[in-house]
Amino acid sequence: MELVSSILIFLGLIFLAITGIGLLRLPDFYTRVHAVSKTETLGITLIIVGLLFLDASILLRLKLLLIIIFITIANPLAAHLLIRAATRSGLKPWIQETGKERK
Repeated sequence: MELVSSILIFLGLIFLAITGIGLLRLPDFYTRVHAVSKTETLGITLIIVGLLFLDASILLRLKLLLIIIFITIANPLAAHLLIRAATRSGLKPWIQETGKERK
């Protein structure tokens, strides 16, 4: 069980690293929020599922399951609200100009 737990936690950390890279590399607010909300939710969920395999305590497992449920609901909802607020405030999405490549 420790091997499965370690693999899941490691995969979660990889997804969180991808989140950080995407946050730095993507061109505008909309793509950043979209990418971060997806990969962060998956990364945190994988880490918590990995923690579920480590401990046999029923109470701790229930708490971790509640955290997973909260995160899978709250992260996409927060991303949606951020994008909606940006759209309502008039923030324009990044549009790549033809003939030019992004550096």
